[in-house]
Amino acid sequence: MSDAGPGQPRVDEPTAQGLDLVPFRGVRYVPERVGSLSAVTSPPYDVVVRPDGLHHLESADPHNIVRLILPQAVSPSARTERAADTLGRWLSEGVLAVDPDPGLYVYEQRQGEHLQRGVIGALRLSEAADGVVLPHEDVMAPVVADRAALMRATSANLEPLLLTYRGDDSGQGTAEVVESVIDRPALLDTITEDGVHHRLWSVTDPTEITRIQADLARRQALIADGHHRWATYLKLRAEHLSPSPWDYGLVLLVDTVRYPLRVRAIHRLLHGLPVGKALAALDGHFRVRTVEGPLAHAMETLGEASAMGNAFLLTGDGAFHLVDRPDPGLLARTVPADRPAAWRALDATVLHSTLLDQVWGIPDSADRIGYIHDTAATVAKAEQDGSTAVLLHPVREEVVRELAQQGVTMPRKSTSFGPKPATGLVLRTLAEKPGHGN
Repeated sequence: MSDAGPGQPRVDEPTAQGLDLVPFRGVRYVPERVGSLSAVTSPPYDVVVRPDGLHHLESADPHNIVRLILPQAVSPSARTERAADTLGRWLSEGVLAVDPDPGLYVYEQRQGEHLQRGVIGALRLSEAADGVVLPHEDVMAPVVADRAALMRATSANLEPLLLTYRGDDSGQGTAEVVESVIDRPALLDTITEDGVHHRLWSVTDPTEITRIQADLARRQALIADGHHRWATYLKLRAEHLSPSPWDYGLVLLVDTVRYPLRVRAIHRLLHGLPVGKALAALDGHFRVRTVEGPLAHAMETLGEASAMGNAFLLTGDGAFHLVDRPDPGLLARTVPADRPAAWRALDATVLHSTLLDQVWGIPDSADRIGYIHDTAATVAKAEQDGSTAVLLHPVREEVVRELAQQGVTMPRKSTSFGPKPATGLVLRTLAEKPGHGN
C-alpha cells in the first residue's frame, strides 16, 4: 500500500495493464563541482568505442560518468567495486546530489532540425509475454551478467533505457504536460560535443504526474535501445522479494507519433577476414558489384538495392562492393522457416543465418565480430585492420514494431534508434521505494 499523503499520486501499485511510470528522486551532478555538465556526460555504455572513446571521456573530466558505467580495473569484481566506491564518494563529496522531491523528468534533445522530447521515470518491470514492454532484439547472457554485477554493486540505475510508444496525437495527457513544462526554467541546459542540445525539467506537481500516469497506463512500449539493460532489470528483480525498488527500472519514454526517432543500422566489423577472402566465398551465392564512392554515394546505392531485396556493402580494401540478389535456394536452406516472412526477409537475419553462419563460418563472438554504430568509423577500422566491414541499410520502425508485437525478436544489434539519451544527466539509486525517496 502507498503511504502518499492527500492529493499525492499512488505510485507503488499499477494503475492498469499498460505502462506504470512512477516518480523518483533523481541523482544529478552539482554543476559547481564539475568542469561542465557536457564534460561529465557520455553516450550509453555500449556506444562508447573502446579504448579511444573511453580514454577520451575519462580525460574530459575526472568525474565523467564513464567511470561508473565502464569502470576500469584488473578484474570484473574489481571493476564493479571501483564503480560502487566511486559513486559513494561522489555522493559524499557533493559531486552528485539527490533531488529534494520525487518527480518525473521531461527531457529534450535538439540537434539541428531534429527535436525529441520524452519523460524519464521509474517504470514497473514486466515480461515480454505481458505485452506491455516489447523487446525486438535478442541479448547475450555474458553482457547481461556484466551489467547485473555493476547494478548490484552500485544499487543504482546509472543510465535510462530508450523506450518508444505511440500516442494518439490529441495533445492531451502526457503531451500536454510536456509542452507546458518546457516553458519553465530548466534544471539543466547543456550542449554536448556531438552538438546535441540537452535540457531537463522536473515534474513534481501531483496533478501533472497523475495526468502522465493515466495517459501512459493505456500505452504499450517498444524497447528502442537498452535490451541488455532491460534483461538485467528483470534478472535483478527476480533476485529480490517484491515489493522492492528493483521492481522498477529507469527509462526514457518517447512518443514517436509526436517525435519520430531516427532509425539507423548497426554495422559489422569482421575481425581477421580480409575483403578478398569474404568476396571469394560469395561466388555463386550472391551478385557482387563494385560501386562508386565516396562513402555517402555508396550508401545511397545500398539503400536503392535494399528496396529490392537483401543487400549489403562490403568494404575495407579501399573499394565498395555491393552484395545483393542472394540465391533463393541458399536462403531456403539457411534461414529458419519457423519465423514470420518479415523476419526471414531482414538483412540482419540473412547476414547472420546465411553469410556469417554458413558462407563465412564466423561465430558471433566479441573476438570475431565488432558492432559499430558509426558508418565512417566502421570503414576506417576495417581499412586499418585489414578486415571486412559489412554495412547495412536501416530497418523501418514499423517493421520492428510489427515483429515485436508478434513476439518475434530480431538478431541482436539489428537497429540503432536515436538520438539516445545522454548518460549522466540523471541517475536513480535504489535505496527506497519508487516515489518515496529513491
